[in-house]
Amino acid sequence: MKKQINRFIESLKKLFKIINKPEMKILPGQLAFFMAMSIFPVIALIGLIASSFNISIDMLVNMMQKTLPTEVSNTLIPFITGNGLDLTISFSMVIGFIFASNGAYSLIITSNELYGIDSSNYIKRRIKAFLLTILLVVFIIFVVIVLAFGNKIINFITGLGFLKSIIVPIKTIYDILKIPVAILIIFFIIKLIYVFAPDKKIPGKCTTKGTLFTTFGVIAITLIYSYYVANFSNYNIFYGSLTNIVVMMMWIYLISYIIVIGISINTNSYNLEKNE
Repeated sequence: MKKQINRFIESLKKLFKIINKPEMKILPGQLAFFMAMSIFPVIALIGLIASSFNISIDMLVNMMQKTLPTEVSNTLIPFITGNGLDLTISFSMVIGFIFASNGAYSLIITSNELYGIDSSNYIKRRIKAFLLTILLVVFIIFVVIVLAFGNKIINFITGLGFLKSIIVPIKTIYDILKIPVAILIIFFIIKLIYVFAPDKKIPGKCTTKGTLFTTFGVIAITLIYSYYVANFSNYNIFYGSLTNIVVMMMWIYLISYIIVIGISINTNSYNLEKNE
């Protein structure tokens, strides 16, 4: 028993040593910034897809106004109300995604440093960073739609009268399955990110603890953020009209910080596994 306690304490010491590395203090801010930047080209892409399939842009705009905090929706709506796909928009979206991939690129470099792995060539890292950015974007979109604003979106659809006869069962099913489905999907996406970020194959079992920590951490932080938006979104004593944008950025930063701590946990597990 004493041996197990000593091993646990030693493991915690190693974990805190990893967390206190300089790159671990910088990465959350970088990742949060570029994750936020990736939202804008995605919003523009959603608008283009909607217009291509003759989906009403006005309905999407109305939904964003009804479900998102006012300052957030006012910031995002201009990206969805364009005039269709042209060369300028296409170029801007490509540049936007390349720029946003810097966050995932930092994730790759930091993972290599923590695992003690030599980095692969620049082109391979850039391609992988782009793919990881897509995973991060899917992750953020899922968290926003299902966890952060899922109830508001369903209430908005109810107000339109769509599926009126079955909306009550849909809301009931959503309330029951929201957390279990979120756990499974977030766990899967984060697991992929943690396994493929380093430039060396990391055993899946070495990423399980960090993935579990990140999954439940993200859900907890997002539910707190969702509660804030539902109950205190007009509380603007500190930042005035920018309050909701600041809180959204804090939410993204906390998610990024949790992702980074998850890498630390995985690195510690990997080192323990390697030394046994």
